[in-house]
Amino acid sequence: MRKRWIILSVSLSVAAGSLAAYGISRIAAKRNAAPAAAAVTYTGETAAAHFASAPAGTTQNILPDFTAAAEHGVEAVVNIENRQKYTVRRFSNPFGSGGFDPFEFFFGPQQEQQQQQSQPQQQERRSGGSGVIISADGYIVSNNHVVEDADELIVTLHDGTTHKATLVGTDPSTDIALLKIDAKDLKTIAFGNSEELRLGEWVLAIGNPYGLTSTVTAGIVSAKGRSLGVLPSQMGIESFIQTDAAVNPGNSGGALITTEGNLIGINTVIKSPTGAYAGYSFAVPSSIVRKVVTDLREYGVVQRAMLGITFQAITPDWVERFGKEHDIDEPGGMYIAEVVADGAAEAAGIEAGDVLTHINGKVMNSTADVQETIAKLRPNDKIKVTVKRGGSVKEYDVTLRNRAGKTELVRKDDVNLIDELGATFREVSDKLKKELRIRGGIQVVDLKSGGLLAKSRVQRGYIITAINDTPIASVSDLNRITDKVQSIDGIYPDGRIVSYQALSR
Repeated sequence: MRKRWIILSVSLSVAAGSLAAYGISRIAAKRNAAPAAAAVTYTGETAAAHFASAPAGTTQNILPDFTAAAEHGVEAVVNIENRQKYTVRRFSNPFGSGGFDPFEFFFGPQQEQQQQQSQPQQQERRSGGSGVIISADGYIVSNNHVVEDADELIVTLHDGTTHKATLVGTDPSTDIALLKIDAKDLKTIAFGNSEELRLGEWVLAIGNPYGLTSTVTAGIVSAKGRSLGVLPSQMGIESFIQTDAAVNPGNSGGALITTEGNLIGINTVIKSPTGAYAGYSFAVPSSIVRKVVTDLREYGVVQRAMLGITFQAITPDWVERFGKEHDIDEPGGMYIAEVVADGAAEAAGIEAGDVLTHINGKVMNSTADVQETIAKLRPNDKIKVTVKRGGSVKEYDVTLRNRAGKTELVRKDDVNLIDELGATFREVSDKLKKELRIRGGIQVVDLKSGGLLAKSRVQRGYIITAINDTPIASVSDLNRITDKVQSIDGIYPDGRIVSYQALSR
């Protein structure tokens, strides 16, 4: 009986396997007979050159061709070395380098030895990133964090030649920097239009990850208008292009290009639990990069337009939490929480409580939408703003202003106070204002070592209530001060009222 069951089991297994093989062969036959799926195709010389090493008919006319864009792109992407000098003091062994000295042990080293032991020594710290040549005469765009605090910048071209670079200007708000090298007839990458990018479109990332020069990776556009809250600037502007092209440390400042070879972004951020590529990379779109670079070349400073509002995206979560309070029952648009006094929006007639729906006819549904739209404009530019107020829709003509609330273009020597102070801030809660009996102020959350506040010995937690005798009630008030900082008044959370004289050294 046992033998029969074994034979029967084997027979059933063989039969099942035969049926499965037959089924699979039928499916394969049907697939082979089906028409090919729609794909990017190439004809003529392009088709002949496409993956020329592959057997005929295997890949030609099916996969997109990256070769022309990649080969051209690597010639215009450079390596940037950031060299920073710093001083350390080294102390020798107290017994001297020549062995034990009882006299020195009991009475200490002589004056000459002490001078030698405490002699400061210069050392050098080096870091690297990438950059993109955008003009034949040597202008290069990169990230601000690649060139930040550099004492010397060395650019290495694709052919291996090196040049010392001059820093033309930086914009921490977008993490963009512009450099210049003394060279001619350089290979360049032309700007493309990032606004025309579509989800799923192929893109190439070119840079120098881990020092591996001229590395090209491919991916698709995964999302547009990403805001991550990663830029350290208090006035950070984020509307990133998200891709799945592999980007790693060293790629920062490198090119994100289309398959036609046009520059549509500068690779800036990776989102990863390990610090290395984990499927997501983010680039500043060319629509922002191009405007920042043009401003830095023409004016030496970015001409940042201000609409003069604070706002929140009306998401389903926002509606659930705040909708009833503000009589809003559906998501969409931007809730205007505050209108800055003497700002562009107030002058046009826009009010707190309005819902911003469109700028120049373009729908506004996220912080990134508003930031990217305004970031492409300059003070005195005119826009049409559509808002909902109550049950009606209103349209306003708005003339944008600079950070000081004026329509004039700013000068290079005008103070950008937020950057100069070197700190991040938060506005003071109503509870704390009541406890300290102050009308308003901004609290220092973090300090940058080289910033004006750190040099003036201001501590974390300090609440700034006035600068140069001008009241400061919110972070936006800092934009109104363009003169050199002389005095800072404020209070600590424990009630100590302290005034500081600004120290530039």
